[in-house]
Amino acid sequence: MEYVLTFLEGLASFISPCLLPMLPIYISYFMGEEENNKKKAVINSIGFVFGFSIVFLLLSIFASTIGYFISSYTKYIKIVFGIIIIILGLNYMEVFKLNFLNKTKGIQMKNKNLNFFKAILFGILFSISWTPCIGTFLSSALLLIAKEQELLKGILLMLVYSIGLGIPFVISVVLIEKLKEVFDFIKKNYKKVKILSGLILIGMGIYMIFF
Repeated sequence: MEYVLTFLEGLASFISPCLLPMLPIYISYFMGEEENNKKKAVINSIGFVFGFSIVFLLLSIFASTIGYFISSYTKYIKIVFGIIIIILGLNYMEVFKLNFLNKTKGIQMKNKNLNFFKAILFGILFSISWTPCIGTFLSSALLLIAKEQELLKGILLMLVYSIGLGIPFVISVVLIEKLKEVFDFIKKNYKKVKILSGLILIGMGIYMIFF
C-alpha cells in the first residue's frame, strides 16, 4: 500500500500548481534550439529525471539511517510523523496556511543547449531548489522511509516516488501537443487538484499512524 501512496505522491508533485505551469519552459529546455527534435528532448528529459532521482535516493538513504537510530521510539515517531504529514495535507488543501511551507524557490537555465549530462545537472538543481512544489510530498515520502527503517525498502520507495514524478515529464515531451487540453483542464481545476493532492497526504499520514 505504501508503494501505491508514494507513487501517487510523485504524480501529485508533478501536477502541483507551481510546477505544472512551468512544464512548457522545461520542455523548451529539453528541446533546446532544435525545437522539432523530440528524440533529443526525450533523452534530455530522461537525464533530468535521472538527476533529481540521484538526490532523492541520497535523501532516502539518509532518512533510512536516521530511522535506524530512532528505532527504539518507533511507536511515537510514527504518530509524530503521521501528524506532520496530515498537517502538510491540510496546508496543501488551504484549510489553513503555514507561510514557511508556501515559499517557492525556482531555478532558471540560461543555456538552452542541453545534452544528457547537462540535463542531469539540471535535474539535480531542480530537486534542490523547488519548494514547496515537490517539497510537501517529498517530505511525506521521506518521513515514511524514516519510519520504515529499512535501507533497501527506503530506496525502493524513493525510486517509486521518482518514477511517479519522472514519467509524466517524459510522456509530456512525447505528447506535448496532445496533452495541452489535459493541462488546460488541470489548470482550470487546480482547487480540486489541490484537494485531491491534500487528501493523498492525509491518507499517507493516517496510514503511517495506524499501520
